[in-house]
Amino acid sequence: MDRNPLLSASPNDTRLPETLRPLRVLVTGYRSHPHVGGQGVYIRELVTALLELGHQVTVASGPPYPELPEGVELIELPSLDLFAEDNAFLALRPRHLASWADLSEWLSHNSGAFGELYAFSRRLERFLRSEAHRFDVIHDNQTLATPFLRIDKHLPVITTLHHPIAIDREFAVAAGQKWWKRALTRRWYHFVGMQAKSSRALPRLLAVSGAARDSHVEHYGVAPDRVRVAFNGLDHGIFYPDKSVERETGLIVTTASADAPIKGLDVLIEALARIAPDHPQARLHIVGKLRDGPAKRALETLGLSDRVTSSSGLTREDIAQLYRRAHIVACPARFEGFGFPAAEAMACGAAVAASDGGALPEVVGETGLVSAVGDADAMADNLAQLLADPAKARAMGEAASQRAVEAFQWRGHALAASRLYAEALAERGQTS
Repeated sequence: MDRNPLLSASPNDTRLPETLRPLRVLVTGYRSHPHVGGQGVYIRELVTALLELGHQVTVASGPPYPELPEGVELIELPSLDLFAEDNAFLALRPRHLASWADLSEWLSHNSGAFGELYAFSRRLERFLRSEAHRFDVIHDNQTLATPFLRIDKHLPVITTLHHPIAIDREFAVAAGQKWWKRALTRRWYHFVGMQAKSSRALPRLLAVSGAARDSHVEHYGVAPDRVRVAFNGLDHGIFYPDKSVERETGLIVTTASADAPIKGLDVLIEALARIAPDHPQARLHIVGKLRDGPAKRALETLGLSDRVTSSSGLTREDIAQLYRRAHIVACPARFEGFGFPAAEAMACGAAVAASDGGALPEVVGETGLVSAVGDADAMADNLAQLLADPAKARAMGEAASQRAVEAFQWRGHALAASRLYAEALAERGQTS
C-alpha cells in the first residue's frame, strides 16, 4: 500500500486506453545520470510509466547510465568520457579515427565546445542501421542533434523539451566579465544552433510545460502546433505530506544545483537580508554545495553566513524530509522549464514562495506566492507574509499537496507521449 494518503487511483488506471496499442519504444538520452541533473530521473520515471501502460521499453544511453526498472534492456553507447581524462588532447587513439562520432567528440572537446550530443546521436544512428527493426518509435530526451533528422525518416522520433539551452547560454555569456570569457562561453554552447535547427524540423515534440513550449517557440522558432504539453510527474511514494513531522518555524529551504544567475540564489539571499532584522528565526538551508563564489561572498558581505547551511549528496527521501520540515520552500529561479523542487515541495505539503520564472507559475498555480523574476523586495514580502502567519503557510501547503497529486502524475505524461507515438505511426500508415 502506498504511504501517500492522498493517492486513491485504481490499479486499472495504469493500462492504455483501448484506442491505443502497446508499442516497442526506444527511449534515448545522451547522458542519464541517475541522481544529478534530472536527465536520468526523467528517463527512469518515463520508462516506468510506459511499462505500466503496457509498452515494451528499451533504453539507449551514453554514460553516466541510468538506473532502470528490472528487466529493461539498457543499450550502452559509450562516449570518450573526455572530462575524466587528465589530458583530453592525448586521449585520441588510432581506432577513433575510424569513427566520426569519436573524432567529432574529441575535436569539439579540445576546441572548447560540447560535442557529446552530436557524438551520441551518431553512435545511435550507427546502432539503428542493424537494429531499427526492433522498435516502433524513438522517444528522445532533448538531445536535439541533427542525426535525429535522418533517423526520423526511418523510425518516428518524439522528443521531450525541457527548456532551451539558449537561455542558459544567455545568462552564462552575460556573466562573463572579460571578452575572452564570453567568447569561450559561446564556443562551449555552440551546439545550441544545432538544437534549434533540429527542434524546428522534428515533427512531434512533447513539452513538460507551457513555458517549455513557449520558450522553444521564442528562442528556436519551433511551430507551436507541433508541441504537445504534459506536466512531468512525481514519485508520490516518496514526496507526500506527513503530519507526524513538525514544521520548523523560520526554516526556508531552497535547491541550488549551481551558483549561477539562472538559479536566482542571489535574489533569495538579498530577500533574506531584507527580512532578517524583523524575523530573527529566519534561516536558509540550501540543497546543494555552497562553493566559493558570488553567493558565498554575498552571504559574508551581508552578515548572513550564520543563518545559512547547506547539504549535498542527499537522497530523494532526505530531500522530501527537508520539505516536510520547512516553514517555506523558496524557488527563486530566473527560468525553469518545469521546476521539480517546487512540485516536490508542494507534494510534501510545503508552502512555496516562487518567482515567475518560466513554468513556476504554472506549477504553483493558486497554491503558492509568486513574485517577479529578480525582484528581491517582492520575494522578501512573500517570505515575510508566510513567516508571520504559520497558519497561512500550513493552509497553502495543504492545498499544494492536493494540487501536486492531481496535476503531476507520470501516467498522464506517458499517456500524452503514447498519443504522440500513435499519431506518428498513423501518419506513416502504421496503425496495426
